[in-house]
Amino acid sequence: MTRLTCLSFTSALMLAIAIATGCGSPQLPTREFSISPSPISPSPVATPSVKAAETPNHPEFTEELENEATQFVQAPKPRRTLDDRLLFFPSKHPDGNWEPERLQYQDVWMTAADKTRIHGWYCPVDKPLAHVLFAHGNAGNITHRASLLAMLQAMGISALAFDYRGYGKSEGLPSKDGVVQDGAAARTKLASLGGVRERDVVLMGRSLGGAVVIQLAADAPARGLIVESSFSSLSDVAKHHYPRLAWIVNPDSLNSTAALAKYRGPFLQSHGDADRTIPFALGKKLFESANEPKRFVTIARGDHNSPQSAEYYRALAEFITSL
Repeated sequence: MTRLTCLSFTSALMLAIAIATGCGSPQLPTREFSISPSPISPSPVATPSVKAAETPNHPEFTEELENEATQFVQAPKPRRTLDDRLLFFPSKHPDGNWEPERLQYQDVWMTAADKTRIHGWYCPVDKPLAHVLFAHGNAGNITHRASLLAMLQAMGISALAFDYRGYGKSEGLPSKDGVVQDGAAARTKLASLGGVRERDVVLMGRSLGGAVVIQLAADAPARGLIVESSFSSLSDVAKHHYPRLAWIVNPDSLNSTAALAKYRGPFLQSHGDADRTIPFALGKKLFESANEPKRFVTIARGDHNSPQSAEYYRALAEFITSL
Protein backbone atom coordinates (compact mmCIF):
# COMPACT_ATOMS: atom_id res chain seq x y z
CA MET A 1 0.00 0.00 0.00
CA THR A 2 1.42 3.39 -0.94
CA ARG A 3 2.47 5.51 2.02
CA LEU A 4 1.16 9.05 2.14
CA THR A 5 3.35 12.11 2.49
CA CYS A 6 2.55 14.60 5.26
CA LEU A 7 0.89 17.88 4.38
CA SER A 8 2.26 21.09 5.81
CA PHE A 9 0.66 22.28 9.03
CA THR A 10 -1.18 25.05 7.15
CA SER A 11 -2.52 22.66 4.50
CA ALA A 12 -3.61 20.17 7.12
CA LEU A 13 -5.40 22.84 9.08
CA MET A 14 -7.21 24.11 5.97
CA LEU A 15 -8.30 20.56 5.16
CA ALA A 16 -9.56 19.98 8.69
CA ILE A 17 -11.58 23.19 8.65
CA ALA A 18 -13.03 22.30 5.25
CA ILE A 19 -14.17 18.96 6.62
CA ALA A 20 -15.63 20.59 9.71
CA THR A 21 -17.58 23.14 7.70
CA GLY A 22 -19.24 20.71 5.36
CA CYS A 23 -16.90 20.03 2.44
CA GLY A 24 -16.61 16.51 3.77
CA SER A 25 -17.15 14.72 7.05
CA PRO A 26 -15.97 11.48 8.66
CA GLN A 27 -18.52 8.70 8.47
CA LEU A 28 -19.89 7.61 11.81
CA PRO A 29 -22.61 5.17 12.81
CA THR A 30 -26.01 6.54 13.68
CA ARG A 31 -25.38 5.61 17.29
CA GLU A 32 -21.90 6.31 18.62
CA PHE A 33 -23.00 5.51 22.16
CA SER A 34 -26.18 4.02 23.58
CA ILE A 35 -27.54 2.10 26.50
CA SER A 36 -30.50 0.17 25.16
CA PRO A 37 -31.72 -3.44 24.96
CA SER A 38 -32.48 -3.07 21.25
CA PRO A 39 -29.30 -2.89 19.14
CA ILE A 40 -29.63 -0.82 15.98
CA SER A 41 -27.07 -1.54 13.31
CA PRO A 42 -25.49 1.65 11.95
CA SER A 43 -25.78 2.52 8.31
CA PRO A 44 -22.43 2.40 6.49
CA VAL A 45 -23.26 5.69 4.80
CA ALA A 46 -24.34 7.60 7.92
CA THR A 47 -22.53 10.85 8.67
CA PRO A 48 -21.94 12.80 11.87
CA SER A 49 -24.86 15.05 10.98
CA VAL A 50 -27.27 12.19 11.61
CA LYS A 51 -29.17 12.90 14.80
CA ALA A 52 -28.43 10.44 17.60
CA ALA A 53 -31.36 8.20 18.36
CA GLU A 54 -32.98 9.02 21.68
CA THR A 55 -32.82 6.36 24.35
CA PRO A 56 -36.27 5.14 25.42
CA ASN A 57 -37.09 6.01 29.02
CA HIS A 58 -40.75 5.10 29.41
CA PRO A 59 -41.91 3.58 32.74
CA GLU A 60 -43.17 0.38 31.11
CA PHE A 61 -39.89 -0.01 29.22
CA THR A 62 -37.84 0.48 32.39
CA GLU A 63 -40.00 -2.03 34.30
CA GLU A 64 -39.54 -4.62 31.55
CA LEU A 65 -35.79 -4.09 31.55
CA GLU A 66 -35.69 -4.20 35.35
CA ASN A 67 -37.41 -7.59 35.30
CA GLU A 68 -34.90 -8.82 32.73
CA ALA A 69 -32.07 -7.53 34.89
CA THR A 70 -33.36 -9.40 37.95
CA GLN A 71 -33.70 -12.63 35.97
CA PHE A 72 -30.25 -12.16 34.50
CA VAL A 73 -28.41 -11.78 37.82
CA GLN A 74 -30.28 -14.77 39.24
CA ALA A 75 -29.24 -16.98 36.32
CA PRO A 76 -26.32 -19.35 37.03
CA LYS A 77 -22.92 -18.31 35.63
CA PRO A 78 -23.92 -15.71 33.02
CA ARG A 79 -21.41 -15.51 30.17
CA ARG A 80 -21.57 -11.72 30.01
CA THR A 81 -22.79 -9.11 32.47
CA LEU A 82 -26.08 -7.41 31.73
CA ASP A 83 -24.43 -4.01 31.40
CA ASP A 84 -22.16 -5.54 28.76
CA ARG A 85 -25.26 -6.62 26.84
CA LEU A 86 -26.73 -3.12 27.11
CA LEU A 87 -23.51 -1.33 26.20
CA PHE A 88 -22.10 -2.96 23.08
CA PHE A 89 -23.71 -2.84 19.63
CA PRO A 90 -21.14 -4.34 17.26
CA SER A 91 -21.36 -4.59 13.50
CA LYS A 92 -19.56 -7.72 12.36
CA HIS A 93 -17.80 -8.24 9.05
CA PRO A 94 -18.98 -7.99 6.28
CA ASP A 95 -21.13 -5.05 7.45
CA GLY A 96 -19.56 -1.82 6.19
CA ASN A 97 -17.29 -0.84 3.31
CA TRP A 98 -14.10 -2.84 3.77
CA GLU A 99 -12.36 -1.32 0.74
CA PRO A 100 -12.64 2.47 1.21
CA GLU A 101 -11.33 4.39 -1.78
CA ARG A 102 -9.86 7.42 -0.02
CA LEU A 103 -7.94 5.59 2.68
CA GLN A 104 -4.48 4.09 2.41
CA TYR A 105 -4.32 1.33 5.01
CA GLN A 106 -2.88 -2.04 5.95
CA ASP A 107 -4.82 -4.83 7.63
CA VAL A 108 -3.13 -5.70 10.91
CA TRP A 109 -3.81 -8.25 13.62
CA MET A 110 -2.86 -8.19 17.27
CA THR A 111 -3.43 -10.51 20.22
CA ALA A 112 -4.88 -9.29 23.50
CA ALA A 113 -3.61 -10.49 26.87
CA ASP A 114 -6.30 -13.19 27.01
CA LYS A 115 -5.29 -14.44 23.53
CA THR A 116 -8.26 -12.88 21.70
CA ARG A 117 -7.28 -11.88 18.15
CA ILE A 118 -8.06 -8.26 17.32
CA HIS A 119 -8.21 -6.70 13.85
CA GLY A 120 -7.32 -3.16 12.89
CA TRP A 121 -6.35 -0.78 10.11
CA TYR A 122 -2.91 0.80 10.15
CA CYS A 123 -2.87 4.04 8.17
CA PRO A 124 0.75 5.25 7.87
CA VAL A 125 2.28 8.40 6.40
CA ASP A 126 5.90 9.33 5.76
CA LYS A 127 7.55 11.40 8.49
CA PRO A 128 4.44 11.58 10.68
CA LEU A 129 3.77 14.40 13.10
CA ALA A 130 2.42 11.80 15.52
CA HIS A 131 1.36 8.19 15.88
CA VAL A 132 -2.29 8.11 16.97
CA LEU A 133 -4.23 5.15 18.30
CA PHE A 134 -7.96 5.66 17.69
CA ALA A 135 -10.68 3.86 19.69
CA HIS A 136 -14.22 4.17 18.32
CA GLY A 137 -17.60 4.20 20.03
CA ASN A 138 -19.84 1.33 21.02
CA ALA A 139 -21.62 0.88 17.68
CA GLY A 140 -20.49 -0.09 14.19
CA ASN A 141 -16.91 -1.02 13.33
CA ILE A 142 -13.76 0.59 11.92
CA THR A 143 -15.22 0.89 8.42
CA HIS A 144 -17.53 3.64 9.71
CA ARG A 145 -14.45 5.68 10.69
CA ALA A 146 -12.66 5.49 7.33
CA SER A 147 -13.16 9.18 6.54
CA LEU A 148 -11.81 10.21 9.92
CA LEU A 149 -8.72 8.07 9.38
CA ALA A 150 -8.23 9.60 5.93
CA MET A 151 -8.42 13.05 7.48
CA LEU A 152 -5.81 12.15 10.09
CA GLN A 153 -3.54 10.89 7.30
CA ALA A 154 -4.01 14.16 5.42
CA MET A 155 -2.99 16.04 8.56
CA GLY A 156 0.30 14.13 8.60
CA ILE A 157 -0.65 11.60 11.25
CA SER A 158 -0.01 7.86 11.18
CA ALA A 159 -3.00 6.20 12.82
CA LEU A 160 -4.16 2.77 13.87
CA ALA A 161 -7.86 2.11 14.44
CA PHE A 162 -8.94 -1.22 15.85
CA ASP A 163 -12.17 -3.10 16.33
CA TYR A 164 -13.00 -4.29 19.81
CA ARG A 165 -13.54 -8.00 20.31
CA GLY A 166 -16.81 -8.99 18.67
CA TYR A 167 -16.70 -6.03 16.25
CA GLY A 168 -15.75 -6.16 12.56
CA LYS A 169 -13.29 -9.00 11.99
CA SER A 170 -12.14 -9.24 15.61
CA GLU A 171 -12.79 -12.44 17.50
CA GLY A 172 -14.65 -12.96 20.77
CA LEU A 173 -17.46 -11.18 22.59
CA PRO A 174 -17.21 -7.59 23.80
CA SER A 175 -16.84 -6.82 27.49
CA LYS A 176 -15.71 -3.80 29.48
CA ASP A 177 -12.47 -5.39 30.63
CA GLY A 178 -11.93 -6.93 27.21
CA VAL A 179 -12.07 -3.70 25.22
CA VAL A 180 -9.36 -2.19 27.42
CA GLN A 181 -7.21 -5.27 26.80
CA ASP A 182 -7.83 -4.79 23.08
CA GLY A 183 -6.70 -1.18 23.30
CA ALA A 184 -3.52 -2.15 25.11
CA ALA A 185 -2.69 -4.70 22.41
CA ALA A 186 -3.38 -2.12 19.70
CA ARG A 187 -1.09 0.43 21.35
CA THR A 188 1.72 -2.12 21.47
CA LYS A 189 1.13 -2.93 17.80
CA LEU A 190 1.16 0.71 16.71
CA ALA A 191 4.38 1.40 18.59
CA SER A 192 6.01 -1.57 16.88
CA LEU A 193 4.78 -0.59 13.41
CA GLY A 194 5.78 3.04 13.88
CA GLY A 195 9.15 2.30 15.43
CA VAL A 196 8.39 4.33 18.56
CA ARG A 197 8.03 3.65 22.26
CA GLU A 198 4.54 2.93 23.57
CA ARG A 199 4.76 6.08 25.69
CA ASP A 200 5.19 8.09 22.46
CA VAL A 201 1.80 7.02 21.08
CA VAL A 202 -1.00 9.61 21.19
CA LEU A 203 -4.27 8.13 22.42
CA MET A 204 -7.54 9.28 20.85
CA GLY A 205 -11.05 8.00 21.57
CA ARG A 206 -14.64 8.95 20.90
CA SER A 207 -17.56 8.20 23.22
CA LEU A 208 -16.93 4.69 24.64
CA GLY A 209 -13.50 4.86 23.00
CA GLY A 210 -12.71 7.86 25.18
CA ALA A 211 -13.16 5.70 28.26
CA VAL A 212 -10.93 3.02 26.73
CA VAL A 213 -8.02 5.36 25.98
CA ILE A 214 -8.35 7.08 29.37
CA GLN A 215 -7.88 3.69 31.01
CA LEU A 216 -4.82 3.10 28.84
CA ALA A 217 -3.40 6.51 29.78
CA ALA A 218 -3.94 5.75 33.46
CA ASP A 219 -2.08 2.45 33.12
CA ALA A 220 0.99 3.76 31.25
CA PRO A 221 2.33 7.14 30.04
CA ALA A 222 1.15 8.57 26.72
CA ARG A 223 2.47 11.41 24.55
CA GLY A 224 -0.99 12.98 24.49
CA LEU A 225 -4.64 12.15 25.14
CA ILE A 226 -7.63 13.25 23.01
CA VAL A 227 -11.22 12.50 24.05
CA GLU A 228 -14.41 13.33 22.15
CA SER A 229 -17.96 13.14 23.55
CA SER A 230 -17.13 10.78 26.38
CA PHE A 231 -18.43 10.28 29.91
CA SER A 232 -17.34 10.69 33.51
CA SER A 233 -18.29 7.11 34.32
CA LEU A 234 -20.51 4.43 32.91
CA SER A 235 -22.46 4.52 36.16
CA ASP A 236 -23.20 8.23 35.68
CA VAL A 237 -24.61 7.57 32.21
CA ALA A 238 -26.79 4.76 33.54
CA LYS A 239 -28.10 6.99 36.34
CA HIS A 240 -29.02 9.68 33.83
CA HIS A 241 -30.96 7.42 31.46
CA TYR A 242 -32.27 4.74 33.83
CA PRO A 243 -32.17 5.87 37.48
CA ARG A 244 -33.99 2.74 38.65
CA LEU A 245 -31.46 0.50 36.92
CA ALA A 246 -28.24 2.16 38.04
CA TRP A 247 -27.52 -0.82 40.29
CA ILE A 248 -26.85 -2.90 37.18
CA VAL A 249 -23.60 -1.04 36.52
CA ASN A 250 -20.59 -1.55 38.77
CA PRO A 251 -19.62 1.97 39.96
CA ASP A 252 -15.96 1.11 39.39
CA SER A 253 -16.61 0.00 35.81
CA LEU A 254 -15.08 2.39 33.26
CA ASN A 255 -14.79 5.12 35.89
CA SER A 256 -13.07 7.66 33.68
CA THR A 257 -12.88 10.46 36.24
CA ALA A 258 -10.84 8.28 38.59
CA ALA A 259 -8.64 7.01 35.76
CA LEU A 260 -8.07 10.43 34.18
CA ALA A 261 -6.80 11.84 37.47
CA LYS A 262 -3.89 9.40 37.20
CA TYR A 263 -2.80 10.64 33.77
CA ARG A 264 -0.04 13.24 33.62
CA GLY A 265 0.28 14.76 30.18
CA PRO A 266 -1.35 16.99 27.55
CA PHE A 267 -5.12 16.53 27.31
CA LEU A 268 -7.66 17.73 24.72
CA GLN A 269 -11.40 17.16 25.14
CA SER A 270 -14.48 18.14 23.13
CA HIS A 271 -18.18 17.76 23.87
CA GLY A 272 -21.44 19.03 22.40
CA ASP A 273 -23.49 21.27 24.66
CA ALA A 274 -26.71 19.73 23.32
CA ASP A 275 -25.63 16.09 23.71
CA ARG A 276 -28.69 14.05 24.69
CA THR A 277 -26.84 10.73 24.89
CA ILE A 278 -23.92 11.66 27.13
CA PRO A 279 -24.97 14.94 28.77
CA PHE A 280 -22.62 17.91 28.54
CA ALA A 281 -22.44 18.02 32.33
CA LEU A 282 -20.87 14.55 32.40
CA GLY A 283 -18.26 15.69 29.89
CA LYS A 284 -17.43 18.71 32.06
CA LYS A 285 -17.27 16.50 35.14
CA LEU A 286 -14.73 14.35 33.33
CA PHE A 287 -12.67 17.38 32.31
CA GLU A 288 -12.54 18.68 35.88
CA SER A 289 -10.72 15.51 36.95
CA ALA A 290 -7.91 16.05 34.40
CA ASN A 291 -4.53 17.48 35.31
CA GLU A 292 -2.95 20.38 33.46
CA PRO A 293 -2.12 21.03 30.67
CA LYS A 294 -5.66 20.59 29.39
CA ARG A 295 -8.07 22.21 26.94
CA PHE A 296 -11.83 21.86 26.52
CA VAL A 297 -13.65 22.68 23.28
CA THR A 298 -17.42 23.11 23.40
CA ILE A 299 -19.27 22.07 20.23
CA ALA A 300 -22.04 24.68 20.12
CA ARG A 301 -25.48 23.09 19.68
CA GLY A 302 -23.73 19.77 19.14
CA ASP A 303 -25.61 16.54 19.79
CA HIS A 304 -23.75 13.29 20.36
CA ASN A 305 -23.15 12.50 16.70
CA SER A 306 -23.00 16.06 15.39
CA PRO A 307 -19.93 17.06 13.34
CA GLN A 308 -16.99 18.53 15.19
CA SER A 309 -16.52 22.28 14.75
CA ALA A 310 -13.83 24.22 12.90
CA GLU A 311 -12.64 25.43 16.32
CA TYR A 312 -12.13 21.83 17.39
CA TYR A 313 -10.12 20.92 14.30
CA ARG A 314 -7.92 23.97 14.85
CA ALA A 315 -7.44 22.86 18.45
CA LEU A 316 -6.65 19.32 17.30
CA ALA A 317 -4.03 20.51 14.80
CA GLU A 318 -2.46 22.80 17.41
CA PHE A 319 -2.50 20.01 19.99
CA ILE A 320 -0.73 17.53 17.71
CA THR A 321 1.94 19.99 16.60
CA SER A 322 2.60 21.05 20.20
CA LEU A 323 3.51 17.54 21.36
